[in-house]
Amino acid sequence: MTIRVVLADDHPVVRRGLGAMLRSADDIDVVGEAADGHEAVRAAITLSPDVIVLDIHMPGLDGVSATREIRRAAPEVGILMLTMLDDDASVRAAVSAGAGGYVLKGDPQDRIVRAIHAVACGDAFLTAGVARLVMDAPPDPFAALTGRERQLLELLAAGVPTTAMARRLGVAPKTVSNTLSTVYAKLGVTNRTEAALRARDAGLGG
Repeated sequence: MTIRVVLADDHPVVRRGLGAMLRSADDIDVVGEAADGHEAVRAAITLSPDVIVLDIHMPGLDGVSATREIRRAAPEVGILMLTMLDDDASVRAAVSAGAGGYVLKGDPQDRIVRAIHAVACGDAFLTAGVARLVMDAPPDPFAALTGRERQLLELLAAGVPTTAMARRLGVAPKTVSNTLSTVYAKLGVTNRTEAALRARDAGLGG
């Protein structure tokens, strides 16, 4: 499967460099670019990419605010933060807004490509230092979940397949997968199995 990607960064040199790097991957197709947060939201809606790669600091609408808008307007689109910022506040804001992945511009090329693949598949991907920040979150990470996220986690812990979740909620399976990727990021896990185990340990899905 070819992964359709939109790149959102206010620096043209960064977009060109990242685009050239991603186009060297056989299964990634860069279908659009955005120079600010508003353009990123429009591209997510009009181009329907599998993944949108966002920087945090962009003019007009920052990456965190754009993430919230994309989650609302195009929930089927996976969101990967690619930024220079690895401080606690930035990481938590991005994950809480709905980013399913968070990597740094200084990360190796193969890690960025793996992050895109993970987010496209509905998994979470947090680069090493970022993962530690999430794991050091307050004692009850479940408190950070929205009502819909908690509902999906309950179903996941009960062993309900993604397609069945989608039918129950009246949304597309891709929307369920992307929402779950945000749940994984908030819980500091990377996949369905780890999330289910944490949920069951917390008494969910019984």
